Amino acid sequence: MDVELYVYDLSKGLARQWSLPLTGTHIDAIYHTAIVLNGVEYYFGHGIQTAYPGSTHHGQPMEKVHLGQTELPLDSYDLFLHNCNNFTQDLAMFLLGKSIPDHIRNLPQTFLSTPFGQMIKPQIEAALRPVTQAPSTGVPSQPPAQIQPANKVIQVTNLTQLNHELNQASHSAAIIFFTSATCPPCKALYPLYDSLAEEAGSKATLIKVDISSAYDVAMKYGIKATPTFKTYLKGQETETWSGANASQLQGNIKLLIEMANPAHPHRKLDLPSFQRPIPASSYIQYKNTPPLDKLIQKLPQETRDNKTLTSITTFITNSIKSNDKIETPLPQDLPTYPTYIETLLKETPSAAHFAIIDLARLLTLDPRVASYFASQNPPSTLLSLLSLSQSTQDTQDKKETPYNQTLTTLHLLTNLLTTPLPTHTILNTPSLFSQTLNTLTTSLFHPNPKIRCAATSLAYNLTAQNHNSRIEGKGDIISEEDQVSLVAGLVEAIANEEESGEALRGFLMALGLVVYECAVGGEVEEVCRVLGSRETVLGKKKGGLFGGGEEGRKLEGLIGEVVGLVGFCS
Repeated sequence: MDVELYVYDLSKGLARQWSLPLTGTHIDAIYHTAIVLNGVEYYFGHGIQTAYPGSTHHGQPMEKVHLGQTELPLDSYDLFLHNCNNFTQDLAMFLLGKSIPDHIRNLPQTFLSTPFGQMIKPQIEAALRPVTQAPSTGVPSQPPAQIQPANKVIQVTNLTQLNHELNQASHSAAIIFFTSATCPPCKALYPLYDSLAEEAGSKATLIKVDISSAYDVAMKYGIKATPTFKTYLKGQETETWSGANASQLQGNIKLLIEMANPAHPHRKLDLPSFQRPIPASSYIQYKNTPPLDKLIQKLPQETRDNKTLTSITTFITNSIKSNDKIETPLPQDLPTYPTYIETLLKETPSAAHFAIIDLARLLTLDPRVASYFASQNPPSTLLSLLSLSQSTQDTQDKKETPYNQTLTTLHLLTNLLTTPLPTHTILNTPSLFSQTLNTLTTSLFHPNPKIRCAATSLAYNLTAQNHNSRIEGKGDIISEEDQVSLVAGLVEAIANEEESGEALRGFLMALGLVVYECAVGGEVEEVCRVLGSRETVLGKKKGGLFGGGEEGRKLEGLIGEVVGLVGFCS
């Protein structure tokens, strides 16, 4: 019998994309492996589980490795409880006397040998612990008739309960999986069915009925063979089929969900700038480096010889010289940086705060350092840096934040939103996000066009994150209330912009990213209508900000797209 190793990437490509900038070591994937033998996939989840090859909740394998052939009978291996890759290693060694690839077995050591790996080991362990756990395939002897958790398969035990669930799903979609306790092909489909239920979420109701105990259901629907499936759309039965065909099951359910949840109406418009994910490579970063000696001169005399400050400037200088920042070794005293920066902020006159913020910007151009600051719990250093502008705005005399401080704060925030962990921290720490949003919205109306242009960069990176989450079907990561604030600010900024074509372009792009695929009939659509956003944007065609040549034509085209988009909300 042929023995194959199925290799999965639990990170779905994120390890390949971000391991090098974060750790300095390229990691191709976060591996999860399984053995395929005699048409059955053996994998480690809640104990050792089996499935049809490629039908588990991990999706399709990234790689299939032919390990060899075995003549051993199927019942000669006593499965032993280990983690997923140890299990496949042991099984491969038993069957063939041959190891699975070393780079898979040694992945934990490879990652943890890096400084960054040691630094965030607790967070990684906490995040990945549930990922390798598959849904249980066991069928309880007496399934309890109770409310099921959201996004899970609903276990039905009698006809009354089934009728209730179908009635609840009469405005969307429902699928019934008729199974029995003595049906091995049925059990092989359980992981896939559970995975499809999680993927469907609230868009469809996935039901499972064991006809060996729910006799009234079997009689009502005339079920004589398992597995059998029935699908319902808006309360009407649409299709019935039998057989353990994983591809057919997956295809039919996805088609049903699409029919029950038609594509967003914005997708019918011609909006090339918005009908695509925004690639990370297009996020805006401020990499300009001021003369460090002049920047340090802005700090108090007594702090300039501090060994931590010397370490910071040395690291920045080495990073500047290196073409690839991740080749620059992380400083051994990196853990002292956050406390030092927070202390320095307290000891430095407010007029020089911009210099500290700019040092932080230069430091966090290295994604490893940015992630280190963001991994603080709570992120006190980032909060301290942002609270400077907030405290200035909250003073009794409403003293205006200095120009250079506002500019460097915008640049710092824009850069942070290009790295995954800082982005996650900003979006999921209410106080940090509130300060970020306040800094952005107040800067949209700043009298200096350079500040407004910097604000558009922050707005672009921020709204692109939410836009991409929508495009990927994951929903909004910015609340509707905050989206309304963004839209209101951007529409007013567009109306006011009379100087800078660059700022206008940024305002328009950010507005389009917020509005595209927003909730139909929701508050974002409503605020667009109430503010007359279509007329505001359309009025910019009469302005003198186009300039000539290709850039002018691009700006005019973007105005046309945004007019069509916000006009759809009217």
